[in-house]
Amino acid sequence: MAGWDNNDDLRAALPEASPSNGTQAEGTGTEYRSAPVEDWGQKTQNNYDENMENIVWEGNVRVYEWDGEEGDLGPEHPELESILFGDPALRDPQGIDFSKIDKINVTQEGLQRIQPISSFKNAGLHPAMLRNVELCGYKTPTPIQRYCIPAIKMGYDLLAIAQTGSGKTAAYLIPILNHLMGKAKKLAAPRPPPSEAAMGARVRAEPLVVVVVPARELAIQIFNEARKFCYRTMLRPCVVYGGGPIRDQIANLQRGCDVLIGTPGRLIDLMERADILSLRRVKYMVIDEADEMLHADWETEFTKILGGGEQEEGNVKYMLFSATFPTAIRKLAKTHLAENYVRIRVGRIGSTHENIKQDIIFVDQSMKKQALLDKLYSLKPARTIIFVNSKRTADELDDFLFNKDLPCTSMHADRTQREREDAMRAFRVGKTPLFITTGVTARGIDVRNVMHVINYDLPNMDHGGIQEYIHRIGRTGRIGHHGLATSFYTERDEPIAKLLTMTLMETGQEIPDFLEQYKPEDTDVSKLKFEYDTDEEDPGDGGDAWGAGEGGTGETGGDGWGGGDSGATNGNDGGNDTSVWGAPTNGSGDNGAWGAPAAASAVEIAW
Repeated sequence: MAGWDNNDDLRAALPEASPSNGTQAEGTGTEYRSAPVEDWGQKTQNNYDENMENIVWEGNVRVYEWDGEEGDLGPEHPELESILFGDPALRDPQGIDFSKIDKINVTQEGLQRIQPISSFKNAGLHPAMLRNVELCGYKTPTPIQRYCIPAIKMGYDLLAIAQTGSGKTAAYLIPILNHLMGKAKKLAAPRPPPSEAAMGARVRAEPLVVVVVPARELAIQIFNEARKFCYRTMLRPCVVYGGGPIRDQIANLQRGCDVLIGTPGRLIDLMERADILSLRRVKYMVIDEADEMLHADWETEFTKILGGGEQEEGNVKYMLFSATFPTAIRKLAKTHLAENYVRIRVGRIGSTHENIKQDIIFVDQSMKKQALLDKLYSLKPARTIIFVNSKRTADELDDFLFNKDLPCTSMHADRTQREREDAMRAFRVGKTPLFITTGVTARGIDVRNVMHVINYDLPNMDHGGIQEYIHRIGRTGRIGHHGLATSFYTERDEPIAKLLTMTLMETGQEIPDFLEQYKPEDTDVSKLKFEYDTDEEDPGDGGDAWGAGEGGTGETGGDGWGGGDSGATNGNDGGNDTSVWGAPTNGSGDNGAWGAPAAASAVEIAW
């Protein structure tokens, strides 16, 4: 499966792999095919014998540990370096389109003005941190990185509004860790050297940095990024999340922890164990994907985590990262951020970008499975995420595709954490290039070379709506690459039709015939008005700060420790009810171009 990491080969999968030679499948909007045009590989089935030993948990992977007594920088470790950063030949971001970087609209608000950096080399980074950035394959700062790195370096609290896939994780990890790496001996809690820790020596974890995220998969993903940027520093990262083995997580914390990434439920659980975890030394508190967590049932947890309990006022730098800017985010910023905090917004809130070709296909509800199969059969194999609106549909599609001998896996909140991690691992390495999931992972997945996203179910307007659509398709076209997003539209999706049409217009996509009726009277792209996209104070601003925030997505599902880690209640399943036959099947946009450039002020490139 070496080809799964070759971007040039995978980009060829975007158009149809061969001239259409099938027959039109009534009700599917796609060509009927009896077999795939190319081999997808062998399907596999995981063995979940509970008595199996040597289970690999993502939180237990190796991190750089240095027991040196002098200096602030550890020696190189070639073996671990290869594990952390991968094959040097695959680090270069080949195929990235940076041509539109100057068109992205970046807005600064507040009294402070930040002078953006133009390159990592002039960002004032420690040589070791700059080397880690290079080892990660980063060449040019993304728009959010250009502003966040200097803002954090200058010591400001920060509120950053930027689309998922914009490079937010590196935007805060790089400057925070760069600032701390030379002060680790002075600020960090004492801990035993690795040799003594291996013999059982234990300490209480007192991290300097805490990163709070809504989903387990996102926590693991940020932890893996932190492992890279902590390489050769004295800073030791750890991750805690619901569903994983708490005994192992405690053992990792007791070896020492400077950078802690966690989900709210598990963090609260461990904070209540005073001998295990204390936030008294925290210098930086980062809330990532904040709008995903701002629901009424998290008020108590957030107050406890953000307070930390023991720090002096003004001693902690707070950073909020969000894809949208609902009232709850504004109030959270007013409550916890310093008065002179910097607010940065990259691109129009919730907008998508022109690097993703969006195809909307009309499909009869009863024919969706056949339409999915026809679409997969018509394209060259490539990493593909298939989004659905319920756990039941995810299970059904997993069984359906598996029985068609396609290498697939699925993930949702009812799966055990072991099953979720195994599914993600198999997808990342290309063992199962078809990944079926619910909206709970819409913001958490950042897998190299996801070339195709399929919305088997379009999002329900009551549970995420067009913002959820934006988050989902943003799983492809990451960091300047090109991608393809295919969405199945049924008669049940009429509520999202108007905003979906406007989104297609904004990014220069082809509008299928069945959506023409939803075009606004004024077709000037620069005048498109998305009602949810506003910075004006909510008329009810004086009320409850923890009302249902915008962009709430996911599914119903507990998370074991201290409440669920992710997601609100999801939308309807969609089922297999039959709808009217003979509905329009044309206008899918399969043969459309990448899209004409839209107005620079209204378009955000998901870097």
